[in-house]
Amino acid sequence: MITLSLSQTVIRNLIFANVGFALIYVLNNFLTYSLGWPGADMFFLSFGASSPSSLSGTDTFYGAIQFLFYVACLLGVIFWNKRNTLADDAKSLDGITSYLICASFWTVLLIGIVDMAISFMRVQDIHTTLFSDSFANTLNQPASRGVIVHIPIIILAFLLAFWKRNVSVIWLALMVVLAEFLIVIARFIFSYEQTFMGDLVRFWYAALFLLASAQTLVEEGHVRVDVLYAGLAEKTKAKINMLGSLFLGIPLCWVIMWRGLSGKSSLINSPMLNFETSMSGYGMYVKYLMAAFLLMFALTMLIQFSSYALSSFDRLSKDDDSVNDKKMETA
Repeated sequence: MITLSLSQTVIRNLIFANVGFALIYVLNNFLTYSLGWPGADMFFLSFGASSPSSLSGTDTFYGAIQFLFYVACLLGVIFWNKRNTLADDAKSLDGITSYLICASFWTVLLIGIVDMAISFMRVQDIHTTLFSDSFANTLNQPASRGVIVHIPIIILAFLLAFWKRNVSVIWLALMVVLAEFLIVIARFIFSYEQTFMGDLVRFWYAALFLLASAQTLVEEGHVRVDVLYAGLAEKTKAKINMLGSLFLGIPLCWVIMWRGLSGKSSLINSPMLNFETSMSGYGMYVKYLMAAFLLMFALTMLIQFSSYALSSFDRLSKDDDSVNDKKMETA
């Protein structure tokens, strides 16, 4: 029993440290490349012989803060309330995943509607009538629209997710169908077609597939294509799920985040920092957000794989407890 309790403590600490480090890694990426902080690694370089000459005391201070985030995460994991069962911890991670998915859903839904409306007004030159010339020109700039329109909507969406968290991403499937239906009606009946109409469909379509993956994993709705798994014992299934999550699922998510956030010109950072848009001048200004979908996919899947590993280990622990109880009864 002591060995089992120790194993539970180790696996819990590893899982929560992994989740905490992932969240802090994303936070530090924002602080480094958006706000100009030096990065956690600069804290160590400031004490080395090869310390960059441009590194000031302020950079060292901010770098120390970014490094202390990881230290605080480790301390928080160590002093985590051990009275919680592994099943309770898995549910806590499920809750984090559900919240992030719900916040992403509201973000995608609201930004899609608002940005499409702005693009429509811009195509029809309505925004110059409704707004002043300076504000109308501001809406034409990708970075300005992102800061003035998109970021407040994102904040609102994350606040809204606290109040309305049981919304399913599957609603995006209905929105995609409705958007496609409107395109068909506008094209073949009214002979009207604009770039932003197709952009809206692609925007919601990409969000549906990348954001629904973690939610489907929460509900264990992914289709398994196998010839062996279905016939295995529950204990064997739990081992496969735990090992697959730890050695395949979680590392894959880290690779996506590391490759996508490894530098200012990386796959995810570059579009987001530059508020990248499509080549069409009158489309929606949401292409940079589609790069963020990949980050949210990796983050939510990593958290959910961590939950999956905990719940699988909990199932194995219960099987071991039942076996030990039977041995004690026999003795």
